[in-house]
Amino acid sequence: MKQTLLYSGLLIAMTFAGIQVAASNHSNQNSQYAPNDPSLAVATFAGGCFWCVEAGFEALPGVAEAVSGYTGGSEMNPSYKDVSGGRTGHTEAVQVYYDPAVITYEGLLQGLWRMMDPTDANGQFVDRGAQYRPGIFYHTPEQQTLAQEAKQALIAEDRYEKPVIIEIEPFEVFYDAEEYHQDYHTENPIRYKFYTHNSGRYQFIDAVWGEERYIDYSQFRPMDMSNMDDMGEMDSMDGMDSMDDMDSMDDMDNMDGMDSMDMSAGPGFNAATFTKPSEQVLEQRLSDIQFKVTQEDGTERAFNNVYWDEKREGLYVDIVSGEPLFSSRDKYKSGTGWPSFTQPIASDVVTEHEDRGLFSVRTEIRSRYADSHLGHVFTDGPQPTGLRYCMNSAALRFIPKDEMVAEGYADYVAMVAPPIS
Repeated sequence: MKQTLLYSGLLIAMTFAGIQVAASNHSNQNSQYAPNDPSLAVATFAGGCFWCVEAGFEALPGVAEAVSGYTGGSEMNPSYKDVSGGRTGHTEAVQVYYDPAVITYEGLLQGLWRMMDPTDANGQFVDRGAQYRPGIFYHTPEQQTLAQEAKQALIAEDRYEKPVIIEIEPFEVFYDAEEYHQDYHTENPIRYKFYTHNSGRYQFIDAVWGEERYIDYSQFRPMDMSNMDDMGEMDSMDGMDSMDDMDSMDDMDNMDGMDSMDMSAGPGFNAATFTKPSEQVLEQRLSDIQFKVTQEDGTERAFNNVYWDEKREGLYVDIVSGEPLFSSRDKYKSGTGWPSFTQPIASDVVTEHEDRGLFSVRTEIRSRYADSHLGHVFTDGPQPTGLRYCMNSAALRFIPKDEMVAEGYADYVAMVAPPIS
């Protein structure tokens, strides 16, 4: 009898050990979807539906990958069915793999605030229950300190109607969600957009943050890693009217002679005869979003605009005036969900204006003749300029290369080429 019990005990122990090993392999700090890059740092956050939180973090500069999964519970290897039913104690979460030389943990926290509701511990928006509770799961004492400081700063802002109660807990274990949940926003864009539109998430975020929802994340790039001695000066430049004042942009002034280009040369736009229509005329001529962006300094939704993923060769002109602004040659996929360019088609076709937000000084970009609000320029772009002109599709009209001559832009055909990416 004892021998039988001994064998039974050994079998149970071996089985339990096997389960622990399997769980350990599956729940390592690094997800099976983690990039193979040891230089990346790891952060873990929860903000309700992991589809939305994953999409939000993957739009931030420096984030190499965001993985949907489960954390905060005691049961090993939970399934979506079990977690969504509220039976395991887990919450839907996202494991973020980021380059600390490009964005700091503080930057990730500022992004988190703009993705969720830190005042609701019983769910997020349309998704109710503890399985959708928000949380910050720190991996190091430094992350814990930064998270607590960021939470206190958010409380001090007093922007929410309810108290900020998001939990800050030590990270213990993370389980990958099923594969069909990974990159859901790109793999199932129609369903994702339908869900987000009806969830109330972005309506809440817009109401709480407004234009401050969009910030310049380059301020969260570690200074000693930026290789830009004048980064601090760039964030506080007052009254700068032209990119010609920036030492890093000297090469743009003589690039193909574009800075001396006569804007009235092409019949598609004549600066000498252009007169901006009245507000009443523009309200009738433009769509609601075009008017809101160009005339009221609005911002369209990321990944839900016409040109963010446009890959054709052609010219981007002002939706109001038709004045040439950007070439497809300088367009690249920034991952932000808005059309992004390394530079305008000429150095004098846009004007710059200081835009002071809560956390930074941004540089607004407007068209020179129509004075349309186009977007902002940031210092986290690729070479050769290191800049990211983040524009609103609603402020632009795209003219494919094969239609440029017919539309009066023959002089610009040689200036367009396939996008950088």
